Amino acid sequence: MRAALSALAFLALAAAPAAGAPTLSLPVDCELGKTCYVQQYMDHDPGAGHSDFMCGPRSYDAHKGTDFAVPTAAAARENAVRVIAAAAGTVMGVRDEMADAWDGKIDAAAIKGRDCGNGIVIDHGDGWQTQYCHLRQGSVRVKRGERVASGAHLGDMGMSGRTEFAHMHLSVRKDGEPVDPFAPDGPECGDAPLKAMWDTAPLFQEAGLLDLGFATQVPEFTDVKMGLADQNLSRTSPAIITFSYFFGGLAGDSVDMTLTGPGNFEVSQNYELPKNLAIFFRAIGKKRRSAPWPGGDYVAETTLTRNGKIIAEQRGSFTIPR
Repeated sequence: MRAALSALAFLALAAAPAAGAPTLSLPVDCELGKTCYVQQYMDHDPGAGHSDFMCGPRSYDAHKGTDFAVPTAAAARENAVRVIAAAAGTVMGVRDEMADAWDGKIDAAAIKGRDCGNGIVIDHGDGWQTQYCHLRQGSVRVKRGERVASGAHLGDMGMSGRTEFAHMHLSVRKDGEPVDPFAPDGPECGDAPLKAMWDTAPLFQEAGLLDLGFATQVPEFTDVKMGLADQNLSRTSPAIITFSYFFGGLAGDSVDMTLTGPGNFEVSQNYELPKNLAIFFRAIGKKRRSAPWPGGDYVAETTLTRNGKIIAEQRGSFTIPR
C-alpha cells in the first residue's frame, strides 16, 4: 500500500521579485506540500559546507539550483508530472535522448559530462536564463529557437542524468552566474520578509514523510526511493515489515513507528536521528515463527517530531484475508 505525501510543516514566503529579474511561476505542475516538495535548495555557503537560503541544511555543497521532487520515482513514472516554463522566453537548448534510470541504477559512463540529463535552457532576455534538468526521455515538447509562454508545457519529470530520486532541477542564471529564486540577494536568516522571484509565495518545507508501505523484509533504500519496495503480504509471508520514507531530517528529530494487527500483533520503535539526513527511511516489523499470520487488518502509524512538535505523520494499512 503506497501512501500519499503526508502533511508537511512549512513557512509561507513573501514574494517580491528582484529588480529587473523575470517573475517566475513554479516550474512543475504539482502542489507543493501535497503531491510534490522541494528536496534541495541552492547552496549559499561559499566554502566546503552547505547552507540553504534560510541558513539551514537543506542543500549540499556547490548545489546551483532547486530540486522539485515527487515522493518516489514510481509517482513520476506512473503519473506524468508536467515541467512548465517558469517565465516566457526563447528556447536556447534541448536534449531528449538520454534514458531514465527508473530502477535507480546510474550508468556513470553514459551520463559523463551530461549530469543534467534530458533538459531545456530558456533565455528570458537581459542575461537571465532558466534550465530544467532530469526530464523524462521522449517527453520534451519544444525545440531550439521556439518562443514559449510562461506556463508552457516543456516536458515531464523523469530520472535522466545524475539523479538518485525523481525530480526536476531548476537553475536560474544571470549573465551565467547562479541565482537563488528564493533569495536572489543572498540568504536572510532573521525575521525580515524574504525577497523572492516567484509570482506567488511558495512554501518552505521543513521536513516531511514521503511514503509508507509494507514488505516481507527490510527493503533496500534504492527500492524505497524508486517506489519499488511495497509488496503484497499473505498469511505465509516470512515477515511483516512497515517502512517510512522521509526528507529533511535534523539531528535530534524523533521518529515513532507502530504496527498493530489481529491476534495481539504489535510492534513499536522510536528512533532519534544522530545527524542531519536529507532523505532516509526507517522500518519495523516481525518475523513469522511457524503459524500463519492471523487474518484481519494491519495498521501502521508513523510520526516525525522536532523539538516536541509533530511536523509530519502518516497512517497506512493492509488486510490479510481470513
